[in-house]
Amino acid sequence: MLTATYDLRYLQAGLEQLESYLLSKDIYRPIGIQAARGETPYPQLTLGWLLLTRQRLQALAQLSTERTELERLLQQLDTLRTRWRTAWGTKAQLEFRARLNLWRDFLEEYRADPAANSDRYSYEVNRRLLLELLAAEAGQLPDAEQAALLGLDEWLRAILVPGAFIWEPQLSASFPTPTYWYLYGTLSDHL
Repeated sequence: MLTATYDLRYLQAGLEQLESYLLSKDIYRPIGIQAARGETPYPQLTLGWLLLTRQRLQALAQLSTERTELERLLQQLDTLRTRWRTAWGTKAQLEFRARLNLWRDFLEEYRADPAANSDRYSYEVNRRLLLELLAAEAGQLPDAEQAALLGLDEWLRAILVPGAFIWEPQLSASFPTPTYWYLYGTLSDHL
């Protein structure tokens, strides 16, 4: 189960190297911290994961100390985003392209063998969510990439079995249904 402490550690570690990351050619970079025993290992540093962490923390940070720390870190994130706006947008575009390819690959694997891939959806849908967050930061995406995502979304809408929010219930407030509709359902093990 995710906690505010877990996400705050990721955000803090990411911010410590964000400037050098933005100015590098890296899309993925080791975050440099270890998760506590029993916790999910931290993902690599990417702009998308920083954005997702920020959004999850809006729901997870409940205690006043967590809220204070979150506000401080978000101010730092916004300052770096403003200072390095061009690099930020370029990084968002590069990651968007990489995530789009991974998301397309998963949906094609599912189409080829639903029974073997339907149970991967709750993890793989992270890629679709990251695409949403990155698109808002990337400026003007190429028409072909926008069209590809629209096509994948049309197909996903046709096969998604509507249902409850797929992650921890306390996160649902940060991911409302109209925008994040793909987080409210599952894939069948057959087409």
